[in-house]
Amino acid sequence: MSYGVSGALQSAIYQHLQGDAGLTALIGDAVYDAVPTGTIPLTYVILGSETVLDRSDKSGAGAEHRLTVSVLSDGAGFATAKEVAGVISDLLHDVDLTLARGRLVYLNFDRATAERVGTGNQRRIDMRFHARVEDNS
Repeated sequence: MSYGVSGALQSAIYQHLQGDAGLTALIGDAVYDAVPTGTIPLTYVILGSETVLDRSDKSGAGAEHRLTVSVLSDGAGFATAKEVAGVISDLLHDVDLTLARGRLVYLNFDRATAERVGTGNQRRIDMRFHARVEDNS
């Protein structure tokens, strides 16, 4: 198994989301690795948790990454959060990303959970994706 591709995968996903004009039109540059300090945008995206499983075989090291991308919004209702989540789902489903280390075999949408958070004023959508990578280093 190799966890070595994890950083390259996260970086490629981040760059892909930040580089999309449609997503930028909705949330600006509000894609983060952690909740920002100071003034928080009304709607933003966080690259979240990750579980990695060994998928090495005779041809070399590999892993399956089960990763979460979350959309958080203080907008009334779920409409804004779902619009942003839909764009992200389309952007990441079966995308061909170039990684600084390793090779992305596939990246696919798995599932999503939408819920109200806290007192119900904030909406959160957690989308889970599965990525299969090979480590060629």
